[in-house]
Amino acid sequence: MLGESIYIRGREAFTGGSPQAVYEELWQRGRKARLRTRAILALAALVLCGMLVNAVFGVVAAVLLASADALVHWRLYNASRVWRRGLRGVERMDRTLRLTLGRRGHRVLHGRVVPGHETADELVVGPGGVWLVHNEAWAPDAEISQHGGRLFIDGRTQSKLVGGLTARAAAAERLVSEKYGAPVTVTPVLAVHGGKLARAPFTADGIVFAPPLRLVRWMRRNPTAEHSAEEVEAIARAAVHSLPIGGRIMTDAPPPPSRVAAEPPADAPLTAGPEPAEVAAGEAGGGDAVTTAA
Repeated sequence: MLGESIYIRGREAFTGGSPQAVYEELWQRGRKARLRTRAILALAALVLCGMLVNAVFGVVAAVLLASADALVHWRLYNASRVWRRGLRGVERMDRTLRLTLGRRGHRVLHGRVVPGHETADELVVGPGGVWLVHNEAWAPDAEISQHGGRLFIDGRTQSKLVGGLTARAAAAERLVSEKYGAPVTVTPVLAVHGGKLARAPFTADGIVFAPPLRLVRWMRRNPTAEHSAEEVEAIARAAVHSLPIGGRIMTDAPPPPSRVAAEPPADAPLTAGPEPAEVAAGEAGGGDAVTTAA
């Protein structure tokens, strides 16, 4: 379509009538009401604090109250940024892992394909274990909770989501263990972007759910194994070879061809070159030189 941005092409979040578009429209409509409420609160603080203390204190209190109200609403709006853009939060989690665990001896692999399953957003290999990280973004008013050990989103179970993530982690665990040559435990976790969490982190269907920073903190405080720095590198290499990018499986490079000529077997017959006289005779007669066995 003429005038359509190539960066948002195909995203349902930017089409009319989508939940994201409706949320954005309602937020813009409520702007005047938010400003009106903020002004009333600031004016009330100015009058009350000015009468009880002095005018300067009243002005300071009004400014602080208005700033706090603006900060609260900005945080609410910013929390839905990933969902409003129609994304799942992969780029945000990549940046979070790079600035946290990536600087503390962990190896982070991005976008690895688990054969027969969906792509693993991030695979984190560290001294405390291996985690397969999945990202999901929900609307700001979506209630995310667990009841009886099962995940519920707005009162509905998420069997497909948790089943796919669990199977993906199990397949990655099997492939990495085979390549590494020893058992490696891969723990599935889910980074929650947006939504309303009753508490975080929490465990449901064997998966830990939490916002990005809290999930990183949980991974550091709840190790599932003990790996040395050498083992971390070896497991990461095994994951690189067994979990390809875009379906391309890495294989070990063949050894380079030897530049030294192979020696003939000890029992192989040796042939001697023609004697100079035989070469001369052959050239004189126009025929081939004859070689004789030693």
